[in-house]
Amino acid sequence: MNKGLKQMQRKLKSVDCVIEVHDARIPFSGRNPIFTSTITGAKPHILVFNKKDLTIPKLLPKVKDQLREEEGIQNVVFTNCKDQSCRGLKSLRPLIVDLIKNSNRYNRSEEIDYNVMIIGVPNVGKSSLINMLRSTYMHVRHALPVGAVAGVTRSLMTKMKINNNPKIFMFDTPGILEPSVKDVEMGLKLALCASLQDHLVGEEAIADYLLYWLNSHNNFKYVDYMGLLEPSDDIHKVLISGAVKFNRVRTTRDFDGRTRTVPDVLEVARVMIKAFRTGELGKTLLDVDMLSHRETKREDEKALS
Repeated sequence: MNKGLKQMQRKLKSVDCVIEVHDARIPFSGRNPIFTSTITGAKPHILVFNKKDLTIPKLLPKVKDQLREEEGIQNVVFTNCKDQSCRGLKSLRPLIVDLIKNSNRYNRSEEIDYNVMIIGVPNVGKSSLINMLRSTYMHVRHALPVGAVAGVTRSLMTKMKINNNPKIFMFDTPGILEPSVKDVEMGLKLALCASLQDHLVGEEAIADYLLYWLNSHNNFKYVDYMGLLEPSDDIHKVLISGAVKFNRVRTTRDFDGRTRTVPDVLEVARVMIKAFRTGELGKTLLDVDMLSHRETKREDEKALS
């Protein structure tokens, strides 16, 4: 992380605006506080919450209000980088231009091109955002590699043009996460959203937390998906049921040399996690309990019913 942060700091003098990208399902979890003091505090800052299609739309204004009230963040944009018609994506270019034009560019005041740095924790869609902007305004496809696991972008890349008039260039950066998350639950949320690599936490542990969260927020879409007859708080029972439904088994050898077929619970845990990540288990706001509004949790549960 320190190496990536130092790379970013060295680039700041040639940057006019910083875009921080984060997962809309965890707006308060995992955002690196170092960004505020060392990166975003020095330049115009836009906070982009990506993957808004996977969260609950009616709760997003409350997220925005709370960030403004508690952290003083004025420029919050919600995006879906898979949808070229997304209003948040369309608003981003004019917002970038407006913020830069109305800021003191100091050593870059004579420059006619605009440089933007994209930062954020792993796997929130930084490269996808650049690709979509380039595709929209430059008609260029497959500009940067993207992936479903944390850490695809390993080093600070050369600047890439995303707009011609005015000329806007973007720096993609390595996903950096604070050395230790604040608590176990935050780590599980980050893992569930793929900002931590699955094997570091364990797929069964992630699936167990997912089951706990879904049950505690009255989201029972997993019941039918996993082939159950009713809700359960026993992750082993849920995974066994899923193994039967999806026919996920593996062959194991006993001490006497005989082989037998057993449910592949690890593979089913991966199936369950993927179903959450793709929205098959419903739209979610994992940080709903961190919203200050008392009625929010009830609205979340109503939206899932």
